[in-house]
Amino acid sequence: MANADVIAAIATALGRAAIGVVRVSGPNLKALGQSLLGKVLAPRHAALCNFLDENGETIDRGIALYFPAPHSYTGEDVLELQGHGGPAVLQLLLRRCLALGARLAEPGEFTKRAFLNDKLDLAQAESVADLIDASTGEAAKSALRSLQGAFSTEVNALTKSLIELRTLVEATLDFPEEDAEFLEQANAVGKLRAIQAQLERVLLAARQGSILREGITVVLAGRPNVGKSSLLNRLAGEDVAIVTSVPGTTRDAIRQAIEIEGIPLHVIDTAGLRETIDEVEKLGIARTWAAIEKADAVLLIIDCTQSESREDRKILERLPGTLPRICVYNKIDLLPAQPKSEALDGESRVYLSAKTGAGVDLLRAQLLRVVGWQPTGEGVYMARERHLSALRDAGQHLSGALENREQIEFFAEELKLAQNALSRITGEFTTDDLLGEIFSRFCIGK
Repeated sequence: MANADVIAAIATALGRAAIGVVRVSGPNLKALGQSLLGKVLAPRHAALCNFLDENGETIDRGIALYFPAPHSYTGEDVLELQGHGGPAVLQLLLRRCLALGARLAEPGEFTKRAFLNDKLDLAQAESVADLIDASTGEAAKSALRSLQGAFSTEVNALTKSLIELRTLVEATLDFPEEDAEFLEQANAVGKLRAIQAQLERVLLAARQGSILREGITVVLAGRPNVGKSSLLNRLAGEDVAIVTSVPGTTRDAIRQAIEIEGIPLHVIDTAGLRETIDEVEKLGIARTWAAIEKADAVLLIIDCTQSESREDRKILERLPGTLPRICVYNKIDLLPAQPKSEALDGESRVYLSAKTGAGVDLLRAQLLRVVGWQPTGEGVYMARERHLSALRDAGQHLSGALENREQIEFFAEELKLAQNALSRITGEFTTDDLLGEIFSRFCIGK
C-alpha cells in the first residue's frame, strides 16, 4: 500500500520517564530526518544526535534510528527518536515533526499500515494490542505466540486443506455423471472429517486464548454473613473487603482482580441475598442479581455449620440455568471436617475455610474447570470473539458440506463459505469498517 502521508506520534506512555520515544513513518523520510537531526542517518544504526528546532537550536539530545522501507515495522520509512521522557520535551519534539510535514497519527495507524503493507496479517496485528493489554504473564505469552504467527499458521493450514478439497470437488462439477464415484475414490468425505477434527483442535485452543484475553468474571453470592467477603480477601491475598459479624455489612459490589495459574479473574463480592426492608440494602441486592446475570461463573457461599436453608435453595434455583456455578460450603474450621471437592447430582461442591485457607486451592482448581479452562499442553494463542465466531461459522459450513455430500453443488458451496469464514480471521476478506473498528481501539503511537 502506497501512502503519501507522513505520520508521527509519541509512542511511549504519557507521564515522566527516563526515556520517551517519538515515532515517524511515511515515504522519503531522509529529508525530514536531515532537517531534524542535521545529518543523514545510516540505515539501522543507532546514532547519538541533537534534535533540532527550526532555528537549529537543540530541543533534546538522544538516540535516532532510521529504518528504510520496506524493512521496517510499517513497511515504510520509519524514524524513531529516543529522547528524555519528560512530557514537555516530547511534545516539543512531536511538534517539530509536525512542522516538518508529518501529521498526528490516528490510534493504531502504525500497526494498520503494517497490516496494509503485508508486514502482519490481521490476527497478528490484533495481537499487538493484546500484548500491550495483557494482565498476566500467561496472557502476554499467548499474545506473543499470536504475534509470532502461531494462530495464523493454524488458520492458514486449515485454509490450505480446504482449498485442496475444494479443488477436488470443483473439478467434478464439469463431469456430474462421474462425481459421486470420483469423490468416493478420492476419499473426499474422509478429508472433510479430518478438516473438521483439525478445526475442533484450533477452536479449543482459541477458546482458551479468549479466556486469557478477556478473563473470567466470578460473582460471590449467598445469604448475609456466610463468609463472602472473607473468601474474597483469601483469594485476593489481602483485605480488600470489610469483614464483620454484622449481617448486611457489604451493601455494594466490591470488585477485585486476581489470577489463578495465569488466568485473570474479576471477582465480585456482593450484598447478601435476603428479604429486607432496608432501602439501601435492597439496592445492593438488586445489583447482586444484575452482576450474576453478566457473570461467567457464580460461587454460592453456604455456611456449613448450619443446615442448607430454604433461602440457599431459593438462590440456587433462581440462578440462570446455563451459568456455571460452584456451591462453596464455608467455615469447615468450626466443624470436625476436612476440605474436599466433589460433584453431587451434577452440582460442583467445595468444602473449605475462608478463615484458615484450607481448601481454597481446591476451589481455584474447580473454578477453572467449570468455566472451561483446558490447558492444551502446547501453549495457547490469543483469540478474540470475532475469531471464535469465524471458527464456529466455518465449523457450521463444514457440517453443512457433510450433510450435502450427495449434492455436489451444495457440497462445493458450503466448502467455499467455510474458507471465507476462516479468511476473515487473517484479514483476507475484511471490510474497511471492521478495520476501522479494530485499529481505533489501539493506543496512539502503535
